[in-house]
Amino acid sequence: MPIAPQLLEILVCPETKAKLILDGESLVSVDPKTRRRYRIEDNIPIMLIDEAETLSEEEWRRIMKAHGQPV
Repeated sequence: MPIAPQLLEILVCPETKAKLILDGESLVSVDPKTRRRYRIEDNIPIMLIDEAETLSEEEWRRIMKAHGQPV
């Protein structure tokens, strides 16, 4: 796992403070309004809003469902 479970428990979206889901090599915010995805490089999450990707609603829903999150 690229990020320690203890770190994942305390990381939140810097914009909305929403919980983050580890999805492959990225962290995805559970916030349905912003749908931010933050990449992970060399096991370090890049938590800059300006560098985050905004997911389509369809892709965000797919990721949330895959991780058992409500949509």
